[in-house]
Amino acid sequence: MMVMERKDIVVKFENVGKQYRLGVVGTGTLSHDLNRWFQTSVLRKEDPYLKVGESNDRTKKGLSDYVWALKDINFEVEKGDVLGIVGRNGAGKSTLLKLLSNVTVPTVGEIKIKGRIASLLEVGTGFHPELTGRENIFMNGSIMGMTKKEIKRKLDEIVDFAGVERYLDTPTKRYSSGMTVRLGFAIAAFLEPEILVVDEVLAVGDAEFQKKAIGKMQDVAKGEGRTVLFVSHNMASVKSLCNKGVILQNGTVAETGDIEYIVGRYLDSLSDESGVDLFDRKQREGTNDAKFVKIETISSGKASNTVVMGKDVKFRVEVESKCAFEDVDLYLGVYTGTGIQVLNSNIYYTTGVKGSLEKGLNVFESSFETFPLQRGVYYITLALYSSDKKLDRVERATSFHVEPDDIFGTGMIMKDDAGLFVLPNKMVKIK
Repeated sequence: MMVMERKDIVVKFENVGKQYRLGVVGTGTLSHDLNRWFQTSVLRKEDPYLKVGESNDRTKKGLSDYVWALKDINFEVEKGDVLGIVGRNGAGKSTLLKLLSNVTVPTVGEIKIKGRIASLLEVGTGFHPELTGRENIFMNGSIMGMTKKEIKRKLDEIVDFAGVERYLDTPTKRYSSGMTVRLGFAIAAFLEPEILVVDEVLAVGDAEFQKKAIGKMQDVAKGEGRTVLFVSHNMASVKSLCNKGVILQNGTVAETGDIEYIVGRYLDSLSDESGVDLFDRKQREGTNDAKFVKIETISSGKASNTVVMGKDVKFRVEVESKCAFEDVDLYLGVYTGTGIQVLNSNIYYTTGVKGSLEKGLNVFESSFETFPLQRGVYYITLALYSSDKKLDRVERATSFHVEPDDIFGTGMIMKDDAGLFVLPNKMVKIK
């Protein structure tokens, strides 16, 4: 691994790939190993086995023994960033962290790092089971390049955070998985690495410890200006901790960006019909006599999946109908990522009369002059009825995320934990 050129970039992946041959070590045969050595070391040519292999797509039956667990990985991490790495099981998240932690090396490409890394990739990472908790603390600190004096200075904090004082001089092979994770995380967090790498392993701990660990990682990143790379399937934890995110899909980087956007896109991708046009969605209910064909979010006059808190918002819905209908009601529901309905807009309740459909294309709008929702990712479900007949219904027809704003004009923005709604109001002393 090489030293970084720019001071503000502490991690940089450049065209990184990791290839495996299924079920074997190396290439699997002596002839393949000799051929690879001859081509790369003697003839100075490209590794011939890099030209073969398939993407890491577990939904399809493979035809090749060679698989790219990761391929064409390119992104940068700035100092002080807390990067959430998300993706389905098998997307390559843990492999990426292992490359970063030098547990294994890239097949192609280069990873540039500036700073000392501490990693917690799985239960017992870096622990010797025959050594006591105390001995493992000193061993891990030494591996990280710390002096005995520096480790002693941090020892009490590590033990107190992990809650293992009673068992400090007991071999770690006798620790439970929860105790091992507590101590491993405390070592990684308190021995002052410039870069902290944490995998899903925190899920092993109890709820109290997870909360403590998230708080410590926030302190590490925000209070101490260090960098954190965090892998988790818990989107609430990812959103509360991270400021940026990366989506891995089948071993490649699908998207990077602001964490709210990334979480929203990832949750969208969990749908089997992510990316399918609304008209072509298979997962829907209704008679098929009229269908939703498009939904568009318009904020401050522009089509966007980003809505600004307190600004005007319109949801424009297009319906294609095979014939004319009277007594029509169109329902638009806004939900959180966990399925809690927070807003409801429909024709009958907002106007007092039913609507109608003409044969062909029909366009409806649901308007909010001052959008009240707090920062976050939300989903829209659409339903269309004529009398007692359900014409069409599509769950999670689209998603959008709300960005915060100074809606009170005080120069301040409300915190994320201030509730779901932000409504204009004023609190003053009256007596």
